[in-house]
Amino acid sequence: MMTHTTNKERHMKHFMIKYEFRNGTTDAWHQEIGRFVKAIDGDPELTGRIAYRVLKNRDDGSYFHLASVADEAAQKALQSRDFFRAYQEMTRKIAGGEVTVTPIEWIGQTA
Repeated sequence: MMTHTTNKERHMKHFMIKYEFRNGTTDAWHQEIGRFVKAIDGDPELTGRIAYRVLKNRDDGSYFHLASVADEAAQKALQSRDFFRAYQEMTRKIAGGEVTVTPIEWIGQTA
C-alpha cells in the first residue's frame, strides 16, 4: 500500500542526477560515493537536512543519484562545502562530462 508524502517531504526539494559510468573503476567510484555520503552524515549543518541515495542499473553503467534537501539554506550549505565541489567534479569526470540534473517531485512512497 502506498502512502501519501508527509508535509516535510512535500516541502523538500528533490533532484535526480543521471549519467553513464565512462571513466575509472567502479570500485574506486563506489568508495568515493561512500566518502561523500559519510561527509554529509558527518556535517552537523547538513545531517537530517540532506538525503542522498545512489542507485545503479544492474545491467549497464547507468547511475541515478537521488538528492533531497530540506530547504534552500541546506542546499547552499552543501554547495559551499569543498567535499561537494570535489565530488561534483569527480562525477563529471566519471561520466565523461555528461551529467543530467533533473528537479523531481515526490508523489508517494511506502511507509
